[in-house]
Amino acid sequence: MRTNANKNIIYSIILLLLVAIVYLYRQNQQKPAEEIVEKVIGKVTLSGNTMGTTYNITYLDPSERDFKTSIDSLLEVFNQSLSTYIPDSELSRFNQSDTLYFKLPYFLPVLQSSKTVYEITGGAFDPTVGPLVNLWGFGPSGPQLKDSVNISSMLGLVGFDKIYFDSASVRKSKPGMYLDFSAIAKGYGVDVVAEFLKGKGIENLLVEIGGELVARGVNEKGELWKVGINRPEELGRADDLYSIVALNNRGMATSGNYRNYYEAGGIKISHTINPATGKPVNHGLLSATVLADDCMTADAYATAMMVMGTDKAIELQKNQSLFEIFLIYSDSTGQLKSYASEGIKPFLSFPQD
Repeated sequence: MRTNANKNIIYSIILLLLVAIVYLYRQNQQKPAEEIVEKVIGKVTLSGNTMGTTYNITYLDPSERDFKTSIDSLLEVFNQSLSTYIPDSELSRFNQSDTLYFKLPYFLPVLQSSKTVYEITGGAFDPTVGPLVNLWGFGPSGPQLKDSVNISSMLGLVGFDKIYFDSASVRKSKPGMYLDFSAIAKGYGVDVVAEFLKGKGIENLLVEIGGELVARGVNEKGELWKVGINRPEELGRADDLYSIVALNNRGMATSGNYRNYYEAGGIKISHTINPATGKPVNHGLLSATVLADDCMTADAYATAMMVMGTDKAIELQKNQSLFEIFLIYSDSTGQLKSYASEGIKPFLSFPQD
């Protein structure tokens, strides 16, 4: 009798184990699609240095291919075209002469985009402001405050309508004109890298260079890529966020004056120079974030917003509807306020929410 009882216990245990195995198998088969995706799709993260700053790239690839070497080579060629810090770059050679015939594919598109934004913003975005950027100490030579006589003499060299180009070359109408694409080049570089990855079959990606970004598709959780907008404080931490934006196949750029400045004679000198006056801007707009179809466009408009100030920036966006904006500004009482255009509101959240 004891033997039969033992056998019954063993059979019961085996039966319970089989039931448990079948249950677990069925549960695994019924897992949500996103959990399965996490196991199938490989997440690749790359980082490095370029344009005097850093880049961070994340993409999903089942084969987990590493494109870092190719991306570094691509950015090296990109800089050889548009960097003001490389003496023999195409841009440097143009600044040292009057005419340049294009050898690389990057100069013409940035000229075309610059012309469009220059005209739409009434000159608030103007890459020919380069001499004044250098004059005020935000070029390779470092901080140095100049007097009004220097500024007046330089204003005659400012105006993108004095630059002429076609599909083969670019030329100046006045000797001494100087192009500076620092307010659009990082955004353009982001687009170039994103397009390279797209050509490799990558559909889900987030590319960031110096704070400018482009997002395509979704992240490893199947959600839109989310990025933060910093609180505009001089001594604020890099992770101190004012808001968070979900990017739905968009480029995003943020421009601000709260960190890139220096002091001279007790005066804060902002790195944003107004092309019309030749002087650093002085208004309450602290940070301008722009969302557009591509990052080059977003980058240029973000710079223009910082020149225009809060009210004119809002007016421009409402009249054009080419992009969405999120502005952080200081009101007349010194209080921190924000403005979000209608198209960005559904994708905006706040850390305290």
